[in-house]
Amino acid sequence: MSEFDLQVLLLAGRFEVRGSCAYTLRLAEGLEKERVAARIVTPDARLVDSRVRGRVKIEEVRRLGTPVWGELAGRFLLNEVRDEPPHVVHIQSIRALRYGSRLARRLGRPYVITIHKHPDEGAKLRIDRRDCRKVIAVSDSVRDDLVRRFELPYELVTVIVSGVDTTVPADVRMPLEPGRVPVIGTAGPLEAVKGLPWFLGAARQVLEVRSDVEFLMAGAGPEEANLRRVARELEIAEKVTFVPYLLSFTESLSATDIFVLPSLQQGLGTIMLEAMALGRPVIATGVGGVSSVIHHGETGLIVPPQNSGELARRILELLEQPARARAFGTRARQLVVERYNVETMVQKTADVYRAIAAAVPLPEPAERRID
Repeated sequence: MSEFDLQVLLLAGRFEVRGSCAYTLRLAEGLEKERVAARIVTPDARLVDSRVRGRVKIEEVRRLGTPVWGELAGRFLLNEVRDEPPHVVHIQSIRALRYGSRLARRLGRPYVITIHKHPDEGAKLRIDRRDCRKVIAVSDSVRDDLVRRFELPYELVTVIVSGVDTTVPADVRMPLEPGRVPVIGTAGPLEAVKGLPWFLGAARQVLEVRSDVEFLMAGAGPEEANLRRVARELEIAEKVTFVPYLLSFTESLSATDIFVLPSLQQGLGTIMLEAMALGRPVIATGVGGVSSVIHHGETGLIVPPQNSGELARRILELLEQPARARAFGTRARQLVVERYNVETMVQKTADVYRAIAAAVPLPEPAERRID
């Protein structure tokens, strides 16, 4: 009897240092315990930690999804998997939907898609009602948006929140320890929707009150040059450390005393959950799925978006009340351990695969290759 009950193909976009990519890797690692064999296919896995690549099966198909060479790459992938087709194709993002749904159709297999964020205004979401058996949203907020804007059947969309590793490295220090310079940090893709200029604006206001504070911005993206310019114009560049070249955010989050998520829109906030798992107090804008995680005054603090003044006030408040800040971090970690752990996410996702596979028989082998 096979070691695995099911086979699933996790079809991802280019790997970047962001929460949705970490989701794919955590899912692939965890599925083995659920007797599900997972295979990741991506156009580019260069940023995946070599240690992780040793634990999961990753195949790079260069130019997959590109306008000119994407069709040839798709035909190559089809040839690679059609002899032993997966039970389910799990598309990992809207970005991979076009070529993922096409591959599923050619294989005669159903597909699932996970949507990690609110689609951009004007975005088109073409869900094939015949082949798509489930849409996984990472929060109630994302699910409601999908149902309202794209008229998806409510029963087609299920919420499975992203899970994170809740193990705390042995060398992680307590936040806001006496005698140490406090570090206020944020992490994630440096994109306009993340609201990072308001983080820098708040940094300027905090430094006008307290000079003994450092700020950290971990991540890379199209806004990096602009954010460095803003820091210079605010005359705080020497107090802001950019950490753009990362394989994971764990080290940067561990160095942070207070984590800030100033997003203008947010599906859930996986990197925020990682910070919470490390016991970091969080100040976040109450957008998207954030308010389902951060309960103001209990597991962190909520501030309005695009409001540097209120953000600065809350940062100063926690700096002056370190015991309260640490209590937020402790309760935040407890919440993540109970509700946002990897094991729960993996188990619920595997249950989706099983339900779909039980209803869809494997196809009879067709022609063996496409030349």
